[in-house]
Amino acid sequence: MTVVVSRAGAAVLAVLVLVLTTAGVTPLLPTTLLPTASANPAAAQTDPDEPRFLELSIDEVTPQTVTLTSESVVTVRGTVANIGDRDVEDVWVRLQRAPVVSDSAALRTSLSLDQAGFDTVGEFEEVADRLGQGERADFELELPLRSDLVPSLDIDTPGVYPLLVNVNGVPEYGGAARLDDARFLLPVLALPASDEVTEDAEITDDAGETGTGNGGSRGTTRSSGDGLLDSEEKAFPAVPPDVSRPAAVTMLWPLADRPRLAAGVAGSGTEPVRLVDDDLAASLAEGGRLDGLLRAVEDTARTEPRVLEGLCLAIDPDLLVTVANMTRDYLVVEDPNEPTGDARPGSGTDAAVAWLERLRALAATTCTMAVPFAQVDLTALGDLADSSLTDSALESPAAIVDSILGVTSTPGVMWPDSGVLTEKTGSMLAADGPVTALVSDNAVEGGRALLAGTSSTPSTAPGGNGFRISGVSGLTAALFDSSASAALAGMGTDPQTPSFVPSSARYDLSRDSSTARLQDALGALAWPAMVPTVSEVTGAALPAAGRSVLFAPPQNWSASPDDAASVLSMLSTLVRSGLTTPRPLAALVDAAANTANDPTASLLVYPEQAITDGASAAVVSEAEEQIGRLDAIQTALVEDPQAQLTPQQFTAPLREDLLRAMSLAGRRGTDADGAYATGEHRAAEVREAVDDIYDAVTVISTGGVYTLTSEQSPLLLTARNDLPVGITVRLQVDAPDTVDITDIGPTQLPPRGSRTLTVPAQISDSRNLRLEFALTTESGLPLGSSTTVTVRSNAYGQILAVVTGCAGALLLFLAGRRLLHRFRGEPDPADEGYEK
Repeated sequence: MTVVVSRAGAAVLAVLVLVLTTAGVTPLLPTTLLPTASANPAAAQTDPDEPRFLELSIDEVTPQTVTLTSESVVTVRGTVANIGDRDVEDVWVRLQRAPVVSDSAALRTSLSLDQAGFDTVGEFEEVADRLGQGERADFELELPLRSDLVPSLDIDTPGVYPLLVNVNGVPEYGGAARLDDARFLLPVLALPASDEVTEDAEITDDAGETGTGNGGSRGTTRSSGDGLLDSEEKAFPAVPPDVSRPAAVTMLWPLADRPRLAAGVAGSGTEPVRLVDDDLAASLAEGGRLDGLLRAVEDTARTEPRVLEGLCLAIDPDLLVTVANMTRDYLVVEDPNEPTGDARPGSGTDAAVAWLERLRALAATTCTMAVPFAQVDLTALGDLADSSLTDSALESPAAIVDSILGVTSTPGVMWPDSGVLTEKTGSMLAADGPVTALVSDNAVEGGRALLAGTSSTPSTAPGGNGFRISGVSGLTAALFDSSASAALAGMGTDPQTPSFVPSSARYDLSRDSSTARLQDALGALAWPAMVPTVSEVTGAALPAAGRSVLFAPPQNWSASPDDAASVLSMLSTLVRSGLTTPRPLAALVDAAANTANDPTASLLVYPEQAITDGASAAVVSEAEEQIGRLDAIQTALVEDPQAQLTPQQFTAPLREDLLRAMSLAGRRGTDADGAYATGEHRAAEVREAVDDIYDAVTVISTGGVYTLTSEQSPLLLTARNDLPVGITVRLQVDAPDTVDITDIGPTQLPPRGSRTLTVPAQISDSRNLRLEFALTTESGLPLGSSTTVTVRSNAYGQILAVVTGCAGALLLFLAGRRLLHRFRGEPDPADEGYEK
């Protein structure tokens, strides 16, 4: 019986064995004793909290995929390194196999089984008598696929098989223990014809050279005609693939990168863009990651063009915008924390021009689709519910891709970076019309059973991959294989575990070599093409020919150029062998869209891990505040058809920065904390940039004190606009009740210019008065800083009017009195003393 335990439990057993043997409770194995294939090895030390002595790495697996024309012997080369604090003696390795993968989930869970689950074993082979601290030793293991005479992998039917390399040793002060292991998948599409293998014989390679090998499990393949086999020994016949039920395969091929444009820089129309680093230049150049992803498709177009019928380039518009800007002069900031600080010229212009031209040529003959801008967290976007931000994230990408590449991308389809959706997010996607979402098979309730055709309510779509989503009008879904997606995500220099991967299939990817992770991906790609014809669980017949399979790597895929080439080579092999047929993405999307009126619907499932991996609450809150301020300032900016820079072009980079701050790029990789910190920093830079925009429009007084010559003298102020676009403002005044300021209405300020404001004022107070002036948008949002002026009036107001009136009345009285005396011929008493 096969016993399966967790890796944590295996680690406890290993430590227990080591402690007991150190205490003398169990006898030490003789250092000259070779473990046999039937020995029960100690459990591996895989608990990260326990001391580790050896580290095993898989460097090469030959053949990567077993076919009718491949070798009949599997060769595994690798390295054992002493990473502990003591020497290790008697270092031995052996190759083991677990039962064939029988369901999609086992493509991941089988890689975390205890070694006891790998119950088909080869013989141990010595790596080193003694491995000192810091030392490394190479090893090579070989096992035939089939043999009746020597230990073999005992594989007699096509399928995907989990393999394990187990290393044993004796650390100083301890006993024999299994000190590490490495696991990987071996896809067997067919079994090549082979003859029996005998033990302890010379090995003949393809060139006719011979060697003795380094272990008893290695032997030589001999035919019945060479006189070396007994008459009873028979050759193993070839086992061809079952091509009666080919799967219809669609492959998404992502071209994306983490956000590279420096944050917090508004549009200018003339100044070169700024990048936080120049890593993208290396990625676009020959041998770089993005060059390799593009080259793999180009090579496949020449060698197996049928594969491209089922392949679609999934392009991040943020990458295209960045690369398009790199084709001109661009700058790289010296300090990413100072996006407007010192910068140096970028070095990737030539690489960007060449890469973009190649992409245009490839896109002209290949399916293309746009993914949401900068791999933004759609759940966070749905929570914000801002129409302008939603348009930038979901509506603009297709227009950007189409305009830069000169193509028409596939419409009506949305691929969220997380691979999962909430109902609220789904409603946002379908708000402007029907849409098909590409999500994981476990992002809908019972998704795997639906794809397998074992559900009581199978899909009505051709190929069985199309479902109406419950509770969201206009939303349908096509499902991609979650296990294959997880395996593809584990490839490359930055392996990641997608949010939709369940806890039972999660483990530390950094412990596996890039070769092992590539093998896992190849096995996952091959498995849907070799699904059994009958379910082992129910005995029911599985889907017929033409079942639809969708493969989706992560959008920001770190696959190396060699990895990318291996993936498309596997797809080419599957197509050539007849195990799969290519299915265009448009056909898949159309079939899913046609289920919109199905009577049955599937519920969305949103895993808790997706919440953990999503944009932080602080970033979302900052985005909510700043997008409102950006929307308000954009309505105040002047739309001038003759201007070089429009209001939308001015604010778009900051709006896009908010999307980049909520990007999921890097949040599931080896430096998730760094990705979170980058998002928060980007949001903070946007806040500072918006603050600077508002502060760039202000009012200035020409002098600190105004002396008015009359009570209705005007006040003169200067309104200044340091923005590269015009803006409409209003003047707000805070004045005492004795001051009446006339509203001068909306005023347009020219780009990077100023305008004198003549403000009519009526003051009925002779005291020194303080008036505060400020500019606002027409909606009332304050701009810049206010200015305070002191007004001194020479008018006396009501007192002056009374005095003037009294003086006039007195003058009229005295003049009338004099005239009266003159009419009477009487002398005026006032003239007394002046008579001559």
